[in-house]
Amino acid sequence: MMSVQMPVMGFVADLMQDNPGTISLGQGVVHYGPPTSALEAAAEAVTSPDTHGYGYVIGRPELRDAFAQKLSTENRLDPGYEVVVTAGSNMAFFASLLAVTSPGDEVILLVPYYFNHEMATRIADCTPVLVTLDDSLIPDVSAVERAITPRTRAIVTISPNNPTGVVYPPETLRAINDLCARHGIYHMSDEAYEYFTFDGAEHYSPGSAPRAHAHTISLFSMSKAYGMAGWRLGYMAIPPHILADVRKIQDTNQICPAILSQVAALKALEDGGNYCKQYVSSMAEVRTLVLQRLRSMQAPVTISPSDGAFYFLLSVDSQFDAKTLTTRLIKEYGVAVIPGDTFGMEGVTSLRIAYGALQESTLTRAIDRLVRGLEALTG
Repeated sequence: MMSVQMPVMGFVADLMQDNPGTISLGQGVVHYGPPTSALEAAAEAVTSPDTHGYGYVIGRPELRDAFAQKLSTENRLDPGYEVVVTAGSNMAFFASLLAVTSPGDEVILLVPYYFNHEMATRIADCTPVLVTLDDSLIPDVSAVERAITPRTRAIVTISPNNPTGVVYPPETLRAINDLCARHGIYHMSDEAYEYFTFDGAEHYSPGSAPRAHAHTISLFSMSKAYGMAGWRLGYMAIPPHILADVRKIQDTNQICPAILSQVAALKALEDGGNYCKQYVSSMAEVRTLVLQRLRSMQAPVTISPSDGAFYFLLSVDSQFDAKTLTTRLIKEYGVAVIPGDTFGMEGVTSLRIAYGALQESTLTRAIDRLVRGLEALTG
């Protein structure tokens, strides 16, 4: 197996533990939890005999049906796919990756990538082929096509994007999806942040293109929209011809998604996307405050043109590399961020900040600490 980077969250968590009082702008979570009705349903299910045994390997039929209905009405997915419930969308990515690749194959990742995608690719003994985005942080489809070789098995996109917050235009995602169809490879579309869009940006699911179900793997999560990160519940829409392999992989790795999490998810879906959207409205106000404060600081920093998710990626003119700058921000200024090298940002000092997890008063203190630190440590 190829060398795999250590999980960055552990690096940051250890620093925070050694520096009590640090406020985190690192973890990509929301500040709210699941719907009350979902928690009540899960509490009731604790005493049910049905909860304590093994479940169906690809998820309860009623939950799969509910996800299929959501994918049809909201995402307009091309009919013909299979729905699989997973222990989070990271597990969905890994299971589907193992299903469509063999050791030595190549997977195209767009830089900056989501670090777990890069790690999973290496754990699968595949080669990540990196296509670096320009300053717009929008994929150049011709550059992506030039990276395809006979060993390529998939192209991965994330929109709204982690770590940049950029929402890819529908025409870009359609072009990449068409590219995959022409070359006989898979488009793995990570859509965990589908509800988190701002300033008129709209999410587009590439799996909605005609006949896309044959080569598109669409990945979704309950972690962000429904505040269920700790419940580990995700789902994916996959081509029918890889279902048998996905079943084998899931049975080997997790046996089944946790029953309690599935019960909560089914109830949460009754609220639908409106549950998340009520928080996105207030998050938009917080986002504006964060952006104004970042733009006002006296430091050589470039801010990603984010209109989605709840991230900004900062490119910093600094004598320090990203991990050193992160360490000093935590130790000296009591604010945690994620170093950009973990997203493949080599040769430039960059930091990801997340604003979804904190209430406005705490977030204001965190941003003040960040600005003071960057003004002192850059230049």
